[in-house]
Amino acid sequence: MTDGARPARDWRIRPAGDAAVALEFEARIDPGVNARVTAAAARVEAARLRGVRDIVPSYHSVTVYVDPLRTDAGRVWSVLEEAASAPPPAADAAREVVIPVRYGGAGGPDLEEVAAFAGCPADEVVRRHAATLYRVYMVGYLHGFAYLGTVDPRIAMPRRPTPRLAVPAGSVGIAGAQTGVYPTAAPGGWRLIGLTTVRMFDAGRNPPGLVGPGDRVRFEPLPPGAPAAGGGV
Repeated sequence: MTDGARPARDWRIRPAGDAAVALEFEARIDPGVNARVTAAAARVEAARLRGVRDIVPSYHSVTVYVDPLRTDAGRVWSVLEEAASAPPPAADAAREVVIPVRYGGAGGPDLEEVAAFAGCPADEVVRRHAATLYRVYMVGYLHGFAYLGTVDPRIAMPRRPTPRLAVPAGSVGIAGAQTGVYPTAAPGGWRLIGLTTVRMFDAGRNPPGLVGPGDRVRFEPLPPGAPAAGGGV
């Protein structure tokens, strides 16, 4: 491994401390950029490099965490260079997961506020939110928390200035161009518009996360009184 970054075209590779290497593409939310990230992560995984502890893809980068005493750092760097230089994938493999949601009410306390922001009725917010087939750009923050994009610009309300101390598990929220489902109860500042009982993370499931980077998610509005259960691939 050499010192510093190696800029090359629209990507660069750099050390991230003494136990990680990061491949970075253009810093923007873009499905094409993210497809290159997921393809690079898959390439590193397929190489089965000795000493690799974890491979973490994000919106526009993939970070490979290693055991510096066991890993051939030069080989890690080379695999990342090969991945970055490869032609962009024509279409990345994707599953489509449908998540039923009960919008509004106690489970969606911010729906009316989002409607006021958008200048439209609440049912139009629901229609616009459910009309998009979202890409899973990355998973993080909490186990199973998938960052989904992109939200219809009209309803893309920024997150709350003051986060809630506790957001219930299954809450569906919007934060600017992103939407997502809280897998467990946690603090959070996203605008809550609905609730689902679908489990985004289950430690007893294989894999434990319902979705992963590159998958697609569609939200399905439930009629009033219908149970918010189900979901599937």
